Amino acid sequence: MGILDNVLRGRRDDAELGKGLWRRAHDRFQRGLDRYHQVLEGVQDDDVYAELLVIADRLAGLLPRVRAVCMTCQRLAPSDGYDVPGGYADVHRSLSKAGNALATTAEAAAMLSLAAGPVPMGALSVQRRAATVLEQVEAAERSVGL
Repeated sequence: MGILDNVLRGRRDDAELGKGLWRRAHDRFQRGLDRYHQVLEGVQDDDVYAELLVIADRLAGLLPRVRAVCMTCQRLAPSDGYDVPGGYADVHRSLSKAGNALATTAEAAAMLSLAAGPVPMGALSVQRRAATVLEQVEAAERSVGL
């Protein structure tokens, strides 16, 4: 991806997500997803990698959904600042929780990848945190009627 591609993507994001609250919520989720994939790259154990890869695919599938929520919110309640537009606090709260849960999912994956020897519970901790991400994305979707 070249510089021109980045500029064009940035302009498209500005048009679709704005430059405020909804853009930041989307970008926070994207960064959490990137972090999870960085952790995945460092996993040495093939069994752990396979488990974490399945979770990574599910989490990556949420990004277009988060984008759709943020685009809808930008269209209905534009934001160019930090204030949550009236009536959209629940959506913002769910998106924030999804981003935070995604960060803790990446952290749990990193801890799992560092475990010495066989891990008796496998990726259960990572799966639980990923389930929280899904729950929060679904709550945001419900809040905006998607």
